[in-house]
Amino acid sequence: MRYRTKGYTIFTIGNTIFLSLLSLICVLPLFHVLALSFSSRAAATANIVNFWPVGFTTDAYAKTISNAAFIKSLGIGLERTVLGTIVSMGVITMASYSLSKTSHRFPGRQIYIWVFVFTMLFSGGLIPSYILISKLHLIDSLWSLILPSAVSVWNMILMLNFFRTVPQDLEEAAFIDGAGHLRVLWSVYLPVSMPSIATLSLFTMVSHWNSWFDGMIYMSNPDKYPLATYLHSMIVSDNLSRVGVTVESITNFSNRTVKAAQIFIGALPILLVYPFLQKYFVKGIVLGSVKS
Repeated sequence: MRYRTKGYTIFTIGNTIFLSLLSLICVLPLFHVLALSFSSRAAATANIVNFWPVGFTTDAYAKTISNAAFIKSLGIGLERTVLGTIVSMGVITMASYSLSKTSHRFPGRQIYIWVFVFTMLFSGGLIPSYILISKLHLIDSLWSLILPSAVSVWNMILMLNFFRTVPQDLEEAAFIDGAGHLRVLWSVYLPVSMPSIATLSLFTMVSHWNSWFDGMIYMSNPDKYPLATYLHSMIVSDNLSRVGVTVESITNFSNRTVKAAQIFIGALPILLVYPFLQKYFVKGIVLGSVKS
């Protein structure tokens, strides 16, 4: 039986209150956007919507679904996120497996690690990056949004450290049975590394889904914007045609409600995926950081 001291109890209560307030600060803006998206034009224009819809209506969502530009950017965003996560995790996993070996088994391992770390600390800059993408003829291509960020050195270091916690006996037993490195990676390392893989996949998905700047730089055609770039250009330019609101329909609902509906739909995929990966989150990070 564990006895809790008075100080421990006070700390637990204070910590619970603090984290609850912090959670509310993070969640309330999303509630406001959701309430605004379901509110009427008059309530949105009068700025009287807080955290509950005023004059409940679904016209904003109907208009959003019928907006071809939004649906197309949503599809591009989903395609980029799925393909980018697969490519990034594939590259990171294979690189981490190789670099997790000892210097005796992989001569020059430290040199490769320092090369990767150097790229994490120093980059070529925006102009050289754009010139490179242009010379590779990737402008207006989905690959321009995927390949430059395919290798996240930070994620690779976490995965590398997690692989180093895998018992060597499992790997040696697989080699004795005739398995090669690819077979060992697929049959030994990946099954026991699901917490780390799920955690880093979540990081990668969120990064691709929320990234808007590269779409603005590498996509000269607005019709090829991913969703994050589309939403950014829509909010900054305040262009009603991009939102899908026309002069004829502006009397029925406000562009603010349509923007709110599109923003909430844009946040929904990550909100749906996160609960399924949350149980791996803490375990994956902790186990990937206990060994240098």
